[in-house]
Amino acid sequence: MLMVFIPLIVDALANAALIFFVAVGLTLVFSVLRILNVAHGSFYSIGAYLAASAGLWIVSAGAPGWLTFPTLLVSAIIVAMIFGPLVERTLIRWTYGKSEAVQVLVTFALFLILEDLQRMVFGVQSVYQDTPMTLLGVVEIGGIVYLTYQLLLIALAVLTLIALKVFISYSRTGKLLSAVVADREVSQAMGIDTSRMFVTAFTIGVFLAALGGALATPTSGVSPGLGADTMVLAFAVAAIGGLGQVEGAAIAAIIVAFAKVLAIYFAPALDAVAPYLVMLVVLMIRPYGLFGRETARRV
Repeated sequence: MLMVFIPLIVDALANAALIFFVAVGLTLVFSVLRILNVAHGSFYSIGAYLAASAGLWIVSAGAPGWLTFPTLLVSAIIVAMIFGPLVERTLIRWTYGKSEAVQVLVTFALFLILEDLQRMVFGVQSVYQDTPMTLLGVVEIGGIVYLTYQLLLIALAVLTLIALKVFISYSRTGKLLSAVVADREVSQAMGIDTSRMFVTAFTIGVFLAALGGALATPTSGVSPGLGADTMVLAFAVAAIGGLGQVEGAAIAAIIVAFAKVLAIYFAPALDAVAPYLVMLVVLMIRPYGLFGRETARRV
């Protein structure tokens, strides 16, 4: 019986790892900026396109295949460095203090622009680059064969969660971010450069989303529309965990991934709606999510 459920558990955790990257970036941005960034899914797909394109170029040039591994990280860094400061300083900053409706409309407009930009740069064909997954091969555990890349994704998600908590709790920048989350006005009165904190938080959020997209390409590739699908799923995860809750995003990602994988295994017709059924049930019981509170403003 255990051998039946182990593949299900591994598939769910690997799926949760990819969901976690984009959802935790979304919830981090909301914690600090108090902005629901509808364009967040576009950074995921741009990271995926860039990583896949760079990987294909490396392979076609005859370079060693192992070079595709650092391109996954470098692609996410490039996306964050370009779009993080640019978008926050020119567009997102204008929405501070505006109503939620204005913020959603502005970020949705940005989402549409970025989607068209992707089609112009990368075309409308699906891109698939599986060299990292192929090079790592498979591993046998208890007589069952798993993709080593899946196990790597799980480990990276755990390390990212730990790194975020250490960064927020012990680094100077992390403590300043926590102060801004706790009380923006008092932080400004104390001399904290809140504008710089906003740029930092938004850039980290973009990086996490792009990293999730880059890491997903070896297993699923990237195609037009990926950003919209990811955005909706990330909002569901963030809502289940509680907006602004890093740990909540991790737990919610696992819950959603298990719901999705269980549907694939036992009720394929419910595959697409399973995560949102979970969100519906959770929000009916706890409107602010599993870990959220009406007045919660902690990272």
